[in-house]
Amino acid sequence: MLYWAVTFLHVIICFFLIIVVLLQSGKAADLAGAFGGMGSQTVFGPRGTATVLSKATTIAASAFMITALALSILAQRSGPATGSVIKTPAAPTAAPAKAPAQQKKK
Repeated sequence: MLYWAVTFLHVIICFFLIIVVLLQSGKAADLAGAFGGMGSQTVFGPRGTATVLSKATTIAASAFMITALALSILAQRSGPATGSVIKTPAAPTAAPAKAPAQQKKK
């Protein structure tokens, strides 16, 4: 039950991290920055929104790493789901039967 709860939380964090990263804009990504202008006329100022999004990205990335580590620990504690292929010995193969020799006609 705990494994499925952590998996669900991990997937939610993944989607949130994708959205937060895609919402961020690069430095000077507005129209003025494309033409060499240094002024930014955004509603929140040039750095206001980026700071909130960068903090959200940092928190989401940290939560992603923690849940990924927790999932790997939980998977190891539950034991392997299937045995290893390497540990099982290969089945011996029988040599092909020789065909009877045909006699030469004179």
